[in-house]
Order: sequence, then C-alpha cells, then structure tokens
Amino acid sequence: MEKVLIFGHKSPDTDSICSSMVAEKLAKHYGLDAEAVRLGDLNNETEYILNHLRLEAPRKISEVEEGQKVILVDHNEKDQSVEGRDSAEVIGVIDHHRISAFETVSPLYYIAKPYGCTSTVLYEIFKRENIEIDKVTAQLMLSAIVSDTLLLKSPTCTEKDVEAFNELEKISGLNAKAYGLEMLKAGTDLSMYSADEIINLDAKEFTQNGKKAVIAQVNTADINDVFTRKDEIAFAMEKSISERDLDLYMFLVTDIINTNSKAVVLGNERSAVEKAFGKTIDENDSVFLEGVVSRKKQVLPQILEVL
Repeated sequence: MEKVLIFGHKSPDTDSICSSMVAEKLAKHYGLDAEAVRLGDLNNETEYILNHLRLEAPRKISEVEEGQKVILVDHNEKDQSVEGRDSAEVIGVIDHHRISAFETVSPLYYIAKPYGCTSTVLYEIFKRENIEIDKVTAQLMLSAIVSDTLLLKSPTCTEKDVEAFNELEKISGLNAKAYGLEMLKAGTDLSMYSADEIINLDAKEFTQNGKKAVIAQVNTADINDVFTRKDEIAFAMEKSISERDLDLYMFLVTDIINTNSKAVVLGNERSAVEKAFGKTIDENDSVFLEGVVSRKKQVLPQILEVL
C-alpha cells in the first residue's frame, strides 16, 4: 500500500503539527498507510507540548515526489505548502482557512469549516464517525485549540471550539487553563532565535491581484521585549522582501496578556496596511493595533481587500 503523507503549512505552528498527528490517526483508522510529517522546524510552544506529552515530532520534509499521495491540514494555498505539491495527488484537505486558487486533477475529500482551529474540525469528524478519542489524541487536539484561540480569547474562537475544548479537557486529564497558560508562555520566549528565525517562526505568504505579501506573527507577554530588537528584525524583513520579491511584509507582535498587537510594516505596498486599519505607520515603520490578535480574522481579510 502506498504511503500517504499528511502535513500542515510551511513555518508550522502548533495546530499545523498537532492536527497532522491527529489526522494520521484518523487516516490509519480508515486503513491508510499514513505518516504525519512537517514542512519546517518546531516553534518553542510546540516543542513544549511534545516534550510535555512525551511525543516525538513528525519528521521534516522539504518536497514531495510526483504522484505522492498527500493530505493537507491547516492550509490549502499553494504558497504555504510543500514544494512539488502541484505534481502530487491531494486526496484530502482538513482546514479552517479561506480557499484560494485551489484545484486538483482528481476528486478528493475536502472538509473546511470556519472554526478557530483545525483540530476542532478533526474533533467533529471523530465524534461524527464514532471514533474513540484516546487520551493522547485529546491532549494534542486540546493543545492546538489553546494555541489557535489563545485559550479561547481570540475573536476566531467559536462555540464549536469551546464545546470541543470542554470535552477534550475531560478526556485529556489536563487542567486546560493551567496547562494552556504554560504552553502559551513557552511560546513567547524568543531570546534564542535570530531575527531571521523570528520573522519566519509563523509566516504565511499570500498572493492577491499579482501582489505578494507575507504576514508573520509571534506571541509575547510584553510587546516591548520584541521591539527592543526592532532594527535587526526590520533588516531581516528587508532581506526577505528582496530575496522573495515581496510587495508587503507585515510582522505582527501579539500581546497574549492584553490582547493587542503592534506590527512592523515594510514594502512598496505598505500603504495597504494604513488603508486597511485607518492608521498611519510611524517613522519607525510600526503601527499599534488595539484589540487585534487574529491574523486570519482581523488582519488578512482587511489587507486582501485593499491590495
């Protein structure tokens, strides 16, 4: 039987990794020879989770061969996916993002719902199909929901996410609030990363009307801690703009305690950010966005509308 590779987006976040691992269990339940893999290095938050749960990280890949069967989780856009995806056979997608420029040669299973987390979509599949959710699977899904919804505080969080969170907490044996705070805090320590690594920890590329944009995001307990390194971060962003021929690079620093964000914005289309939010980028190439924590719901749609 041919192996099926399951993976999330480049610069994988916690949902991308955990959902891949959960989707592997789902695929094996249906008799597939499946393997969860990853397209990039783990961030601190995800490392904390896997260490806490005593689980090995999926192996890292950079490309797939022609005809390779794959299942995509937590993404569908080509710019965010593996090299060689166009020649691979996509047999399934489980996602919670917009669908953009996506097409396949063959029919496939495609499940996408406007929830706060891909793992919430997976939770519904397990429940609908009466598949038992074991303790480890519950811990992985719960971790992903905590991460993507900022412990249910993000505006992307839905009633379905809350419902899944509550049920998974019971199965997991974890105190979700205490555990969630610790894992979120673990993800805010950026001291060991270079500026180039920081801007690529969770960076997603988008194309709109022929214009290429990257919106990157990191979480912190204190925005000023990250902005003490603003000059080297801006230098790394300029380098990426030149190398990737980007029109816009927005680096979002999100305060998980006070639920605000501050962004460094560079590129010849940076006026799109000013138009989108009705704010002026200051002389330090920065803009403060009060109450903004979600790239998917509060940043990306607004930017794409004006690009």
